[in-house]
Amino acid sequence: MFVKQLSVFLENKEGRLDKVLKTLADGGINLLSASLADTTDFGVLRLLADDPDKAKAILKDAGFPSRIDNVIAVVVPDAVGSFAKVCAMIHEAGINISYIYGLSIDGEGTPIAIKTDNNDKVVEILNGAGVKMISPEELV
Repeated sequence: MFVKQLSVFLENKEGRLDKVLKTLADGGINLLSASLADTTDFGVLRLLADDPDKAKAILKDAGFPSRIDNVIAVVVPDAVGSFAKVCAMIHEAGINISYIYGLSIDGEGTPIAIKTDNNDKVVEILNGAGVKMISPEELV
């Protein structure tokens, strides 16, 4: 079970993030979660949106390069070591976690988006372990 994530590539300049967010808002896109990682020259804005395909098209028309990736959204119970257990299952399968970030949706536990180098295998592992994953419909 995957959730579509939009990655937007931005120059690390004042106002670029604002321009992307305004462009999406003007296009009627509701953002569900966001994460921004930066370097000196550029940043990667990762977004979960109510309509990622439409968001990508809107950004393309506005001149912002972006792509859609599949991520896995899981609910980590609010207990010591819960997130460590999820990460250990992935690591023990020999799969690298590329990045993680918290999500801002209602629910029980802490929803976290995870990108790996083998999402299919991670879904299989986590399903087998009974880890709750979030469908795209549950994000809205």
